[in-house]
Amino acid sequence: MTAETLLERITDYANRPNPYPLYAELREAGRAVRQADGSYLVGGYHEILALLHDPRISADPRSRPTAAHGLPAEVPQPPFLRLDDPEHHRLRTLAMRPFGPPHSPGRIDAMRGQIAELTEELIEGLRDRTHIDIVDDFAYPLPVTVICRLLGVPREDEPLFRQWSDAIVASADVTADQDTTERDPAGQQARAEMGGYLVDLAEQRRGQRSDDMLAAFVNEPDPALRLSREELAETAVLLLIAGHETTVNLITNGVLTLLRHPDQLDRLRRDPGLLPGAVEELLRYEPPVHMRERILLADVDVAGSTIPENTTLVLVLASGNRDPKRFSEPDRFDPARPDNQHLGFGSGIHLCYGAPLARIEAHIALGALIPRLGTAALAQDPPPYRHNAMLRGPRHLPIEVQPPA
Repeated sequence: MTAETLLERITDYANRPNPYPLYAELREAGRAVRQADGSYLVGGYHEILALLHDPRISADPRSRPTAAHGLPAEVPQPPFLRLDDPEHHRLRTLAMRPFGPPHSPGRIDAMRGQIAELTEELIEGLRDRTHIDIVDDFAYPLPVTVICRLLGVPREDEPLFRQWSDAIVASADVTADQDTTERDPAGQQARAEMGGYLVDLAEQRRGQRSDDMLAAFVNEPDPALRLSREELAETAVLLLIAGHETTVNLITNGVLTLLRHPDQLDRLRRDPGLLPGAVEELLRYEPPVHMRERILLADVDVAGSTIPENTTLVLVLASGNRDPKRFSEPDRFDPARPDNQHLGFGSGIHLCYGAPLARIEAHIALGALIPRLGTAALAQDPPPYRHNAMLRGPRHLPIEVQPPA
């Protein structure tokens, strides 16, 4: 085993339950390590943070040259998450407008009450059950219902877009032998079908009064601020998928971590005021997103090595979150950890735009679950994980709950 095979080992499904020893190996191997395919893994906190703020790295898969001709690869128009400024800034700004003006409560804060009600409804449905799958019974339906309400997507169509979402997410994983440009035909077809579905829903609201985001997009009165049909499709797909995929992982990883640390679970039960800090610590300790891929637009020095232009970088955010050069006792879960500037939502211009919603959902969800986890135990540890190495989280999290005496 060598450092040049680290990405292959990290993405091997056998290591999905616990990739953290491999992340430690990455940091010890040089913090920026060349792989057999010519890409580089970067695992140090400070190196990742600097690169996320460096304009010489690109998120746009079209900036990657083909192996044969040194020309941009033929890939579809990416969502703004995979674009660079100034186009990224323009589309991100337009996509965020329906959420409300910057630095104001806006649409998301207004949903706190609804999120709390949905949470209580889900928990009420679990009250008399002794066998529960946290993913299917709670962590998945909560954020899906929330994002459906925000966008204006009928909840009854959830089985349809779940199939599309699974295909898109599977095609966007980081692998040792394929990049994340979503060249997989099934992923491209799913993205096209979901985009068409969402644009059709939006068009049904054109000229009508509705408080959902699809209506806000198509009824924008200022022509300069309107999304094109293609931009609307990509933006709506991104909002729908990103609006629930990472939150499912955040809530599920949260429950898994708390049940593995009963002392901290009891601490949070006795002192709910620690919960906001616990959510931040979960974002550091077991983040929903483990890696991001970038392309160098120029030669860049990383950790003392000059990495040439056009090289693919895999920024291992979850490794940076466990870097002992940044965090004291990084492998310890501490809900009261001070100065917790983690990389759970990334950083720089691509800082997760859904972070406020994810934090609210996780805070409300875990706050409601914690009092009920005192008699719960993991039915399987480790649980079965999703295949995706980038969006890492359990596919199922079965727990056993003892009925109250």
